[in-house]
Amino acid sequence: MSPALPAANPAAEITFRRVATNGVHLHVAQAGPDDGRLVLLLHGFPEFWYQWRRQIPALAAAGFCVWAPDQRGYHLSDKPPRVCNYSLDALAGDVAGLIEAAGRRRAVVVGHDWGGAVAWWLATQQPELIDRLVIINVPHPLVLRRLLWTNPRQMLRSWYMFVLQLPWVPEWMGQRRDWEGLVQGLQASSRPGTFSEADIHEYRRAWSQPRAYTSMVNWYRAMFRCRLVAARNSRILPPTLILWGANDKFIGREGAEQSLALCDLGQLVYYEQATHWLPHEEPDDVARQIVHFASSG
Repeated sequence: MSPALPAANPAAEITFRRVATNGVHLHVAQAGPDDGRLVLLLHGFPEFWYQWRRQIPALAAAGFCVWAPDQRGYHLSDKPPRVCNYSLDALAGDVAGLIEAAGRRRAVVVGHDWGGAVAWWLATQQPELIDRLVIINVPHPLVLRRLLWTNPRQMLRSWYMFVLQLPWVPEWMGQRRDWEGLVQGLQASSRPGTFSEADIHEYRRAWSQPRAYTSMVNWYRAMFRCRLVAARNSRILPPTLILWGANDKFIGREGAEQSLALCDLGQLVYYEQATHWLPHEEPDDVARQIVHFASSG
């Protein structure tokens, strides 16, 4: 267990601004002292900056300068039209640009789900930009690709990725009956009560932004359709902490173990009672883990 956190004010001020990076403008939630160590919080699918609402006050109270962007295509950020605008190369470029826009040489980068995939990829391409890396419930992209094509159980778990490759059908399925399918997916894959009605209201509002859902799905389409620049490093060089909800219905725990094996300085912490939605289910301990790891060294 990590040391206790400094007292956090849940109502601590979160401000918002649009930040130019890598040819797009991202909507970014910000908190904490401007001169604190920079922490970037990268959300996954189908979320937005709001995913981190329960970690941001704790990180700010601990003295970190916190930026939590809506990643490209999501909520209030820009939504470029082409599928390959959502390749991992482009997404990692956004994060590199945010670090530059903050006037920093590097940052603590935290990612969950797709946000973790972006963080992993940045670490393979520009490890000098990452002070500490925290990954939550997503394997390294190269590990995931190997599992998808060689592990029948993982192929079955990832059936939805293949459905999302279809034209227009995912958009129709996602939006019908006031986003019923997405809501049911969140609720069925998380512990009971994880997502409140107020949370679901916020997500529906974000998904309903013009062109947002197609852009969100394009992240998955780009995964299969867009060629990436070869990874600069086969191993992950920055110190890395992997937090993993062991009851993840989407990814087996072998994804965590194989990803850890690629890290020069890696740690893996399992939460045996948590699911894929670990930041929501164990928000306080996730915050403690990030603060403790980001403060070390």
